[in-house]
Amino acid sequence: MTSTVGASEATDDPSGVSPDEVHRYLNRELSWLDFNSRVLDLATEPGIPLLERAKFCAIFSSNLDEFFQVRVAALRDQVAAGIDRPTADGRTPLQQLTEISERVPEMVARQESIFLDQLVPELAEAGISILSMHEWTADDHAYLEQYFDERIYPVLTPLAVDPGHPFPYISNLAISIAAHVADPETAERRFVRLKVPTVFPRLIQLDEGRFVPSSHVVAAHLHKLFVGMVVEEWAIFRVTRNADLTLEEEEADDLLEAVELELRKRRFNKAIRLEVADSIGDEMLDVLTRELEIDHRNVTRHRTLIDLTTLFGLQGLDRPELKDRAWPPLTAGRLFLAEESERSIFSVMRDRAILVHHPYESFQSSVEVFLEQAASDPRVQSIKMTLYRAGGDSPIIRSLMKAAELGKQVAVLVELKARFDEANNVQWAKQLERAGVHVVYGMVGLKTHSKVVLVVRDDGDQLRRYCHIGTGNYNSKTARLYEDLGLFTCDTKVGADATQLFNHLTGFSKSEEYRTLLVAPRDLKRQLLDLIEHEASFGSEGRIVLKCNSIADPVVVDALYQASAAGVQIDGIVRGICTVRAGVPGLSENIAVRSILGRYLEHSRIYVFGHGDERDQPLHLMGSADLMPRNLDRRVEVLVPIEHPKHREWLDRVLEFDLRDDIIRWELQPDDTWVRRGRTDVFEPDAQELMYRWTSERQLQVRR
Repeated sequence: MTSTVGASEATDDPSGVSPDEVHRYLNRELSWLDFNSRVLDLATEPGIPLLERAKFCAIFSSNLDEFFQVRVAALRDQVAAGIDRPTADGRTPLQQLTEISERVPEMVARQESIFLDQLVPELAEAGISILSMHEWTADDHAYLEQYFDERIYPVLTPLAVDPGHPFPYISNLAISIAAHVADPETAERRFVRLKVPTVFPRLIQLDEGRFVPSSHVVAAHLHKLFVGMVVEEWAIFRVTRNADLTLEEEEADDLLEAVELELRKRRFNKAIRLEVADSIGDEMLDVLTRELEIDHRNVTRHRTLIDLTTLFGLQGLDRPELKDRAWPPLTAGRLFLAEESERSIFSVMRDRAILVHHPYESFQSSVEVFLEQAASDPRVQSIKMTLYRAGGDSPIIRSLMKAAELGKQVAVLVELKARFDEANNVQWAKQLERAGVHVVYGMVGLKTHSKVVLVVRDDGDQLRRYCHIGTGNYNSKTARLYEDLGLFTCDTKVGADATQLFNHLTGFSKSEEYRTLLVAPRDLKRQLLDLIEHEASFGSEGRIVLKCNSIADPVVVDALYQASAAGVQIDGIVRGICTVRAGVPGLSENIAVRSILGRYLEHSRIYVFGHGDERDQPLHLMGSADLMPRNLDRRVEVLVPIEHPKHREWLDRVLEFDLRDDIIRWELQPDDTWVRRGRTDVFEPDAQELMYRWTSERQLQVRR
């Protein structure tokens, strides 16, 4: 799990890092691998229920898939283009790829060891088994043969390679079977590829608690596909392809059409990783690597299931004793009282702003109700919002379409370039347009990542602007899994800024200075640097707390080092990528960094500066932006100051739980390793459980 520091080679990095300072930063990609290693740690925690541990093993695989499709693919593209410019940590793209290729096989081997040596025996003891072929009974064989004949065989398409049939296209992340098939009469031999379709489950259930991988069922019945032939050998494999979009936005007349075209082209992007069963023969492997044009160094061998995201299939089991105890979300206290008295959410917002904390507090009874009421309320005249990831069957999308159908002015900025949600967002954009919604497809050269809703309502006495600003996506599904914050307010300054933001996003308006909101890429980075510098002026009395997903901007990191040198105590609560070095003598003595992982994905961004407001009192900010170059320089992001004392108290309580000395956490060491801290026999105290209990007690008090 070590993230080694950069070499001492010269670099002319745009951040202004001199050749002897490259050791100031950790490498972004290797830091991400450290994060995924921490995710894998959760699969070994004795205090976490068994099926949840299996889920973390699956999440590790899913994360690694995305890492290869995006980050490794980007590095490969740079190498192919002859780019050797080092990053701030001093590594060239080729050096990064070399270190990744050394570390990933070790991580995968560790994952397989955890799965085979820990999870499989414990699952079996609990009555849950994923059976290998040699474990099938005669009854199993009979059942699976019937299942194959009736459910699988009709949808299979074997593709042979011969002079009349070129090597078939292998789709991204598809489970495939390679086979050598021979004619016993002529001894003629052919290579065959068979895709295992996704129309049936990855795990086929035999009976209570017993499963077999569908790929194994297909492999066991290959002889039925090649009648009169001999299947000499077979092996399961999987290909990972570059999944990034390459858009020339300035040259695109129609961004929607351009994204759709790129999505079609992405299917045929270059292969960057080949995963194979450890038993594969050399000849068969040579065919795959040659035809896929992939280097043997980019091949990983597996002694267990290829693609352990298969373990997600166990999450539907009705075994509550093997899962986390449910934490039902509560309706925020003031919203609960309003619902009881049949008051609208708008009347509650007029009394005072509302801060909600998901998933401890319900997304459905806050954000979804806000948009549902806005759609139905005859006094509401317009709704504007940014939409980054909406998810599947979205109540929010339905509310927007309803509002448009009722004659309200509805404008939605749909970010078509939201990675891995591009196709989904294209479909939503088309549905919204058909319903009469004004749809804007983002800004040229920028991704719109901010989470903002603006509702204009005629309250009789005046037109009033009601805003929601959040840290997470407007996605009902992930809102139950991601820890996020949202602010509902009708503050006039926030409303004016939100109006200006949407005019800039949807029109041709140049952005002016915002009065309350901090907006990237226009001002946010400069404002954060000013806040850090101002805090440094207070020396040892200074205090900065940064809770975010990632810190990787070299300029921000340098500013934090300078503040640390001035004596400011800096605490980073960073879930994922962190290029800051912590506690290093002469560099970052006053910087401490920890990572919190658990049942929820820590997703909120909270930034607190001890002397940040105009009166040198604490300033609390929350919003969508992480401290990375892409967020600060290439995305539209929004942070909002939190001003009400009760809301500040809530944020302080979140940070207090996260910074306790006795909770389970991972701490970044001066030697750049991450060390788990806290009890090892149980997964407690857990910051998320502490937060849930506190939230429950707080809301119940309001109801009394």
